[in-house]
Amino acid sequence: MARKKDRRLPKKVYRSELLRLQAELVKLQEWVRVEGARLVVVFEGRDAAGKGSTIKRVTEFLNPRVARIVALPAPTERQQTQWYFQRYVEHLPAAGEIVLFDRSWYNRAGVERVMKFCTSQEYARFLHQSPIFERLLVEDGVLLRKYWFSVSDSEQEKRFRSRLDDPMRQWKLSPMDLESITRWEEYSRAKDEMFVHTDIPEAPWYVVESEDKRSARINMIAHLLSTVPYYEVQRPPLELPPRPPSGGYERTPRDMQTQVPDHAAGLVGR
Repeated sequence: MARKKDRRLPKKVYRSELLRLQAELVKLQEWVRVEGARLVVVFEGRDAAGKGSTIKRVTEFLNPRVARIVALPAPTERQQTQWYFQRYVEHLPAAGEIVLFDRSWYNRAGVERVMKFCTSQEYARFLHQSPIFERLLVEDGVLLRKYWFSVSDSEQEKRFRSRLDDPMRQWKLSPMDLESITRWEEYSRAKDEMFVHTDIPEAPWYVVESEDKRSARINMIAHLLSTVPYYEVQRPPLELPPRPPSGGYERTPRDMQTQVPDHAAGLVGR
């Protein structure tokens, strides 16, 4: 029987499958490193749609020297005078690297379009150039995957309210995020128009339904793995070498160094 959309994936099932998929991501990482592949994963979608939490699960067990996250701030005055794609190009992967864009060049088709941070001419130029730019990447051998995280207006508002009351997550909210509530339809139209121009065969958009964050994470990771022809790299067996006999070294007395206070000891017995 199909699982209802308003029910969350059971936590036990989620954790078990997530761990299995994360083990596969480690295999994917090793394949990328050994084969000298270049993998780019673009994460886009509504504010509070679960992009950041999914990226966190993707990279949890990966080597930061191989897999890195790119989350760019607003462009500087100098960058605003450059070709629009220029500041993203410098973050593209070299051989053996994975780059995950937590938002990307598609800012121009979303927030910049809706909030009028770009001109109509700049926006039209982006819609024309973006497919060309992505085809060039793919033709050069870059593995490009684009994910759009979709969430309903009611679920988005619910997540915003939970962040308002959570001091650990209030940093995730900005006036720009909250304005997305009042501009819901404008963002919807902008997304639809963006898909018309940039959902191309060489680099299609993949939509991740994100009403249930657990399911969204599982579905996105499973799909990514299914699109890359990776294999398990056979690593040479490792053994710990025998520790050599002492050569007379004596550790510096602790009272001669500045020690971090033992905060943990004070927790015992509380």
